[in-house]
Amino acid sequence: MEVTALCVTLLMNLWLLLVMKVQDSYSQNVYAAFPRVDPARLQYFEYESIHFSCAGFDGSRGWTVMKKIPNQNSTCGTSWGAFNGSHCSITNTYVDDSGEYWCRTEDGRTGNTVSITVTAGSVILETPIPPVMEGDTVTLRCRNKTGPANISASFYKDGRLIQNVSAGNLTIHSVSKSDEGLYRCLISGGGESAESRLAVTGYHDEAMPFCSDQLPVLLYLLVRTVGTVLWVALLLLVLRRRHSGESTQLTNLDREEAGQTK
Repeated sequence: MEVTALCVTLLMNLWLLLVMKVQDSYSQNVYAAFPRVDPARLQYFEYESIHFSCAGFDGSRGWTVMKKIPNQNSTCGTSWGAFNGSHCSITNTYVDDSGEYWCRTEDGRTGNTVSITVTAGSVILETPIPPVMEGDTVTLRCRNKTGPANISASFYKDGRLIQNVSAGNLTIHSVSKSDEGLYRCLISGGGESAESRLAVTGYHDEAMPFCSDQLPVLLYLLVRTVGTVLWVALLLLVLRRRHSGESTQLTNLDREEAGQTK
C-alpha cells in the first residue's frame, strides 16, 4: 500500500514537470512569433533608429522582416531599411516608417505583426512590445522629447481618462484581458502621444501547440516519465520483498532459538 501511494505521488510530480515543460515551450513559441524590436517599444521620435530581429523565429534561420505598405508587402532592404544578415535596421526614422512589421521565413511562413508609430511630435507613449502575457506587470511611460524624464501626465484608454500620474509612469499589475485597448498620454503644455494598442495574450487563447515538429519531443518526455515511474515502482517492490524475506528469516530463527531453549 505504501509503495502504491509513493508511486502515485511520483507519477503526479513527474506529470506536473511534463506539463510545465510543455507550457514553457508554448511560451517560447508565443514570443518567437513576434519580431524582436530594439529599443523595445512601439512608439519613436523621428530620427531615432529601430532594429528588428527574427532570430529563433519558427526554428528557422532563413528569415526576413516584412512591412505593410500601400497595395503591397515590402521586404527589408528593398525600399526601406538595411538587412545585414542578423538585423533589419532603420536609421533616421521618419513618420513614413510607421506601420506594421512581421517576420517571414524563406518558405513563406509568417509571424504576428507589431505596429510601429513614428511621430514628429514632442511626446510618445512607451508601451511594451507584444506579446504581453496575462499576469505580467506592465509599465506605460509618457515621455517628453525635450523635457525631464519624470513629469506629470494623464493616461487615456479607448478615449477615456483613466489616471493622472505625477511621475509619468502608469503601472498595471497582473495585467488581464480587461486591460486591452488603445492607450495614449497627455502632458499638460507639452503635447500628447499617438495611440498604441495593448494586447494581452493568455495560455487559454489558443490550444497548446502540439505541432508535428514537437510531437517527438513530447512523446519522448511522456515515455521517459512513464518509464521512470515503472522503474522506481519495480525497485521499491524488490526492496520491499527483500525486506519482507529478511524479516521472515529473522522470525524463523527466533522461533528455532526459542524451541532449542525449551
